Amino acid sequence: MRKSVTVRGVCVADKEFWFSLDKHISPAEFDKKAEDKRGYVLFADGEPAGILRYNLFWDNTPFCTMLYIGEGYRRKGYGAELVDFWEKEMAAVGYDFVLTSTRADEEAQNFYRALGYRDCGSLILSGQPTEIFLCKNLR
Repeated sequence: MRKSVTVRGVCVADKEFWFSLDKHISPAEFDKKAEDKRGYVLFADGEPAGILRYNLFWDNTPFCTMLYIGEGYRRKGYGAELVDFWEKEMAAVGYDFVLTSTRADEEAQNFYRALGYRDCGSLILSGQPTEIFLCKNLR
């Protein structure tokens, strides 16, 4: 049975849950994300299940920098719901376009393509897999 889903902006009280999933930002950066409302927490039946954080690429384009769904909640549509929520929020405040990226050796590229994202570039860093940039028009 599908659990009821809610999504809300990240707040400082989410710190422990957030860091159980996100090992890539500092505590100070988390505090800034919470203050600036540049992240979301997805709840399934009231339990925290996933996170999404973003920034503004070129200071004018929403860029999803992290989407992570907890182990027991994967492949059940929660990631798609969280991305959809973020996209609607970005469209509501006037953005026409969003970006994200994923490593070429990760399955996430297929997830984003299934949600209507298209390849729009890449970054090659020495000794690392290619980073694929994906974009989506919101209007």
